[in-house]
Amino acid sequence: MIAAQGYAAPAANEPLAPFSFERRDVGPHDVRIEILFCGVCHSDIHQARNEWGSSLFPMVPGHEIVGRVTEVGSHVKSFNVGDLAGVGCMVDSCQHCAECNEGLEQYCDNGFVGTYSAKDKDGSITQGGYSNTIVVTEKFVLHVSEKLDLARVAPLLCAGITTWSPLREWKAKAGDRVAVIGLGGLGHMAVKFAAAMGCEVTVLSTSPDKEADAKALGAHKFVVTKEEGAMKGISNYFDLIINTVSAPIDLMPYVASLRLDGTMVLLGVPPEPAQLHAFNLISKRRRIAGSLIGGIQETQDMLDFCAEHNVMSDVEVINIDYINEAYERMMQSDVKYRFVIDMESLKG
Repeated sequence: MIAAQGYAAPAANEPLAPFSFERRDVGPHDVRIEILFCGVCHSDIHQARNEWGSSLFPMVPGHEIVGRVTEVGSHVKSFNVGDLAGVGCMVDSCQHCAECNEGLEQYCDNGFVGTYSAKDKDGSITQGGYSNTIVVTEKFVLHVSEKLDLARVAPLLCAGITTWSPLREWKAKAGDRVAVIGLGGLGHMAVKFAAAMGCEVTVLSTSPDKEADAKALGAHKFVVTKEEGAMKGISNYFDLIINTVSAPIDLMPYVASLRLDGTMVLLGVPPEPAQLHAFNLISKRRRIAGSLIGGIQETQDMLDFCAEHNVMSDVEVINIDYINEAYERMMQSDVKYRFVIDMESLKG
């Protein structure tokens, strides 16, 4: 076994603290990575505080992992010691169901193995990227370009792929009118990707003070949705809406802003079910869909696109001992737009 150091949540009502644990030895198909940076995702908070009711403790969160390969198994073909590498929200899946065979491991019929707080195939509990090292099967490790700022790459492994996947699945292309609801960790990446694809990008927000930021990220238009008449001005306008918010909102005005055959994709999960009137869908053959992260090949395609177009997350880099304060700030939406932990600080 491999000795590892990290920060863990001992229980749902306790702050994260230093934690020593063990990783499995590197097997024939495994890659070991020295973790250099790890993004802090809002789902880390949900899990660490057991807000979804399925958390396993003690828990080392973190599924936006980038670092450098330090060891490879005897059968590994795609990675060499010294390569930059990334790990996202999954570290394994059944790899034989129809979904896995199509490269959609996130929809594995048997359930994918989460990077942390999940049961691995050997019965052990997975531990995430708030740590110094990780061992992952080669198929779930991503190549990262040396061209990119590694700290700013980390959030691409969750926030990035979560917004990239629906843009690709619904075939966003140059000239399409794409709207983004919410300008947080997910939303800012949706704006960057859609703009890089050549789309006309509009941010829909309740906060007028976010307009300058939206434009700086690449948005062409900005609509303050709470202003009187604002939504009527964009009726039947958008080809695609990426809805990143988890707060309860009335979806109907947004549905009405879709053109014929337009689609709104839900990425957030509000606490209460949405209420919809079928007529607004029927009248323009509109669709509401959902999307979950992305498959491994999709994620690699995204990372390659980012290297080609110089697309990265906007981040605030922190030391690991600031993680509990970072959680509190995230709850107040006080970050632009993703915290990223510098794992050098773990050495202390």
